[in-house]
Amino acid sequence: MRSLISEIQQISPWQYYGRVVGVQGLLVEVAGVQRMLSIGSLVHVEGRNEDKVACEVVGFSHDKALLLPFGALEGIGVGCRAFITETAPLMHPSDAWLGRVINAMGEPVDGKGPLRAGVKGYPLKAQPPSAHTRQRVGAKIDLGVKAINTFLSCCRGQRMGIFAGSGVGKSVLLSMLARNAAADVSVIGLIGERGREVQEFIEDDLGPEGLARSVVIVATSDESALMRRQAAYLTMTVSEYFRDQNKDVLCLMDSVTRFAMSQREIGLAGGEPPASKGYTPTVFTELPRLLERAGPGVEKGSITGLFTVLVEGDDHNEPVSDAVRGILDGHIVLDRQIAERGRYPAINILRSVSRTMPNCNSDEENTLVVTARKHMAVYNDMEEMIRLGAYRPGANPEVDEAIGFHDALEGFLRQKKEEAVSLEQGYERLSEILRAPVNHEPVSPE
Repeated sequence: MRSLISEIQQISPWQYYGRVVGVQGLLVEVAGVQRMLSIGSLVHVEGRNEDKVACEVVGFSHDKALLLPFGALEGIGVGCRAFITETAPLMHPSDAWLGRVINAMGEPVDGKGPLRAGVKGYPLKAQPPSAHTRQRVGAKIDLGVKAINTFLSCCRGQRMGIFAGSGVGKSVLLSMLARNAAADVSVIGLIGERGREVQEFIEDDLGPEGLARSVVIVATSDESALMRRQAAYLTMTVSEYFRDQNKDVLCLMDSVTRFAMSQREIGLAGGEPPASKGYTPTVFTELPRLLERAGPGVEKGSITGLFTVLVEGDDHNEPVSDAVRGILDGHIVLDRQIAERGRYPAINILRSVSRTMPNCNSDEENTLVVTARKHMAVYNDMEEMIRLGAYRPGANPEVDEAIGFHDALEGFLRQKKEEAVSLEQGYERLSEILRAPVNHEPVSPE
């Protein structure tokens, strides 16, 4: 009731509208009310069939406001009325959203009935907490994936990126994290996802137990750029609601790249000049504004963010990857060559880093990780020679040792999709491997 009263109080006694004076592609030009609008304003355009299409103001040209629609433009033409929505777009999340699947407008799409709205309205484009009021990152969080738990330990409130090309296993790794991570609430944003994979992810990967403590926000690839971008904003808004309840939230977003592509499409439609690889300047302005909303809160709650980045052409230095890597607190690199060898998750440990390590580990844990990394690095440097048979055993004791540990470490990094390994189990297994005698026996050169 309080939520309803609050919304009624925001209703204006007057309603203002302009007229559509042009439609170019997906861009709608409105005149007559441009002085009452600003970037981001919400406008409802009434079509010939009296259906209203929600639009957002993305720019201005001379005496016209430029709008992009959230839906299809069928029935919209010159002379149609465009009504101004004065209230800023707010969402009203509540605990009743747990276990639900919603779209970018906060509407249920799972057929389980209407959503109960919360009392407090949360803006879609909220500012992150100021730097001097935020808490520091908390203790380590158990993500259930031993390669990440041991070599790339993640703390509560940390933000990590999962970087990979198409078909290397980002979505599978994300499903393992969603199902196995030790968090109070999971908020999962599927941005620009294939429509057929949404139900598979919810039923097979997340499962009933995972869904019960999750909120899933979906915007499929066939929806408009505004819907895909708003789904990313809503993912962070719902995460902030649960963070303010002093809960530890795991925010999973797949993918940041599709958010950037949506912002590029919106910027180009509004007349913004393209910059690096066609991405407009606002893309690199909006990325930190979105990603900085994750992290520790002002009080006890936190948002641990794991964001996938689709690396175009396996180029890890392309503009979006480079920008996101500089914003986040670490990156997990999935390697196509490792995936082709059949080792999943295909995490390249040597190219991945967590910026909270080694401070979050004990001395013994750091020693284990450094030793294992050393063996991997030595083997990686000599890998081609070993495979070609050009290396003679006994020539270098460090290489011999790395060869002896290689198979055991590769087996350690391999994990089945349905398997969960805790932090303690991971370090115990790694300790057993490194303390075991080396199986490789050097052969003296003739």
